[in-house]
Amino acid sequence: MKSLHASQIRAEFLEYYQSQRHQRVRSSSLIPANDPSVLLTTAGMQQFKPYFLGEQVPPERRLTSVQKCFRTSDIEAVGDETHDTFFEMLGNFSVGDYFKQGAIDFAWELLTGRWEIDRERLSVTVFGGEGPIPPDEEAEEIWKSRGLPPERIHRFGARDNFWGPPGVTGPCGPCSEIHFDVGRNPCDKGTACGPNCECGRFLEIWNLVFMQYNKQGESTFHPLPARNIDTGMGLERIALVLQQQANIFATDLFRPLLEKVGELCGLSLAQASPGFLRSTRIVSDHIRGATFLVCDGVLPSNEGRGYVLRRILRRALVHGRKLGRDEPFVEILMDRVIEMYRDAYPELAENRNFISRVLGSEEQRFLETLETGIRIFQSEQEKAAAAGEKVLPGPLLFKLYDTYGFPPEITEDLARERGLEVDREGFEACMEEQRDKARASWKGTQASGLTREGELAGIKTEFVGYERLEITSVILRLFRQEQRVESLGEGEEALLVVERTPFYGESGGQAGDRGLIQGPRGVFEVLHTLHGSGEVVLHRGRVLRGEFREREEVLLQVDRKRREATARNHTATHLLHYALRRVLGDHVRQSGSLVAPERLRFDFTHFAPLREEEIDSLEEIVNERIRENQAVRVRQLDFHKAQEEKAIALFGEKYGDEVRMVCAGDFSKELCGGTHVLRTGDIGFFKTLHESSVAAGIRRIEALTGEAAVRHVQQLDRELRRVSLSLQARPGELVQRVLQLQQRQKDLEKQQKGKSQDRLQQAAGEMLQAAEQLNGIPLVTGEFAGDAETLRKLADLVRDRLGTGVILLASRQAESTLLILSVTRDLTSRLHAGRIIGEIAGKLGGKGGGRPDMAQAGIPHPDRTESVFAGVREILARPD
Repeated sequence: MKSLHASQIRAEFLEYYQSQRHQRVRSSSLIPANDPSVLLTTAGMQQFKPYFLGEQVPPERRLTSVQKCFRTSDIEAVGDETHDTFFEMLGNFSVGDYFKQGAIDFAWELLTGRWEIDRERLSVTVFGGEGPIPPDEEAEEIWKSRGLPPERIHRFGARDNFWGPPGVTGPCGPCSEIHFDVGRNPCDKGTACGPNCECGRFLEIWNLVFMQYNKQGESTFHPLPARNIDTGMGLERIALVLQQQANIFATDLFRPLLEKVGELCGLSLAQASPGFLRSTRIVSDHIRGATFLVCDGVLPSNEGRGYVLRRILRRALVHGRKLGRDEPFVEILMDRVIEMYRDAYPELAENRNFISRVLGSEEQRFLETLETGIRIFQSEQEKAAAAGEKVLPGPLLFKLYDTYGFPPEITEDLARERGLEVDREGFEACMEEQRDKARASWKGTQASGLTREGELAGIKTEFVGYERLEITSVILRLFRQEQRVESLGEGEEALLVVERTPFYGESGGQAGDRGLIQGPRGVFEVLHTLHGSGEVVLHRGRVLRGEFREREEVLLQVDRKRREATARNHTATHLLHYALRRVLGDHVRQSGSLVAPERLRFDFTHFAPLREEEIDSLEEIVNERIRENQAVRVRQLDFHKAQEEKAIALFGEKYGDEVRMVCAGDFSKELCGGTHVLRTGDIGFFKTLHESSVAAGIRRIEALTGEAAVRHVQQLDRELRRVSLSLQARPGELVQRVLQLQQRQKDLEKQQKGKSQDRLQQAAGEMLQAAEQLNGIPLVTGEFAGDAETLRKLADLVRDRLGTGVILLASRQAESTLLILSVTRDLTSRLHAGRIIGEIAGKLGGKGGGRPDMAQAGIPHPDRTESVFAGVREILARPD
């Protein structure tokens, strides 16, 4: 058996399949592109789903890739010998080309021929049939033809040998898994021990999926347009085999990282206890996964994929603390990850500063509360143990989550290690009020229900709107309420699909075009343009007059004024992005945008509010570039060439081998499919409106360009002139004039406060002169006009001068009386202000209560103050 480093395994895998006429496809982002069915990329086939569904035509029918993946289902199992969260999937794919025979032959040749793995240590599983899907006898016969004896071919049901879909619906099919005997002694099952045995002797290394169905509902499967192959072999597991290691963490994909963890925590991995060894594995896996997630644009949050990132990062920090590391360590381990993977994924090194800022900021935030949170958990755990309780209450989980940032899963981890369970239902009940928004914020917003098979299958719209805003074309489909119709009548709202269109479909943050479609017998107003499945553009609107039929030739006219305004704003976002990186640093990355005719909105990564001078600098830089009137050029080039030219690519965006690069002068290069002006001077003028926070580490700038920016400044100027007239000051004197008025206001308030204090002091003196003695207790009563705060201040003044006693004050309101009762602290063991005021108010139809030393009440009578004072005298006169 060959001994190969991970880098050699990647290279040899791809080279082998390229020699078998497969086109190499680079890994897509961990953020799935245009796929709302999954949170993160979990399989190599995800980027190829449109090909398997027949929505798009693949570049070649044979494909191969090494795909970055992240699965949340195995988080709890991380720390054993084979489970991780982030991993790399080696895969080969056939879109309607070879099927089972080819997939099995290629896999067997690579494993036993090229890599020389002992055939006697390989077993396979096949689908044994379940529900509407029959047993896969074809695959079983192919394996036998490869010389595999029947006793090493095992049948299993759908749980083990039916793959997919990666979401609720989608491509799927029976699969055949290849398992490697790691060489352990057979378990007590003896010869019955085989693949999927819980003893762990057999390790699944490759899954060959024979994708022939599209799942559309529970137990509803339809044949795909063509039979396809999707295979996946985890790099970590095949590295375990070829490097002859006992577990994935001993391979070169993890070993340098674990050694660094041991060094930071002062541990010898060879002598570490099982618990400490598990923690080192968790820390290593989670920091590796977090580094890749942030590099692909995932940011910490309490929702969706951002919650996954926050959860694994904080889990790593908790386990780092268990290993004895109190100081920050994430950046050190992040650098080790980048060092290990920079050749395979150069974007890690390119985004090093950004990744460091995001992870470092999150680490600092959590470390500030980690010690307090763990102390609270330990205290509650000890209480539970002393009381014989085995379940930690839900409110505790909520408190640790809401106040101290502990994801409930981390609390569960800590509880599990101490033999305790947690009340998740109670936690969810506490969370209910905070769940106004669904946690799955990653859910897609598909343009319409017309996004899969059916009436749009095989339909493609050619977009020609970069060059032209008016063309003729032919209607391919008409939809009313997403049902296909042959014709549309006046006033009907509908979706319209044509062969070619100049209308830009909403994407990349840019709003879709509006305009008119004129036919031989009618006019259709396009209110919105959006994308359907594959390469279909949908024109949503209504028939203004006349009628429309399929196959009619029509004239499409984009609203030129709206398009030009949108283009100004879109190019301005590129200039703003450039300016932000100049002013704030190269950690700035676009994390969202809105480009509409009326305004622009730009979200970006940054960790502090922008100062006034920073916003001024942004405006100066953008407007300077506008005045330079530099050319805006568009180039089509190879993706790798664009990377070499340092073009900025958006996080999570899926790019083909050929990309569209928009260059503004020689200072801005971005991969972008949107529409832009021809020269920066066409933008006219740029003006910021607001800068605000969107989420942790995400800021937002809203701005205007062109005519809208000019109108905004004109409006500000008009308001400035009106203010000048009102204050009788020239514009240059306004700030000084306002400061003078503010100071005058403060002086007047100070004078008024002094007068009010004098009134209170005078009232306090008069009331003290009328003090009574009841049962040896001084009593002060009195009326004073004011609100509750004023009465409390007066009560405090009387109490301070009285020394010991009871003070009851009343204030007549419009239809009620407000009461404040104060008891000096030396008397609160005998007299409780809250209970006394409650008794008095209750007899007069009111209610009240409070602390032993201070209480408040109200009664529904403005003229019963004497009754109130009589009530307190009666209570104080009672014998002890």
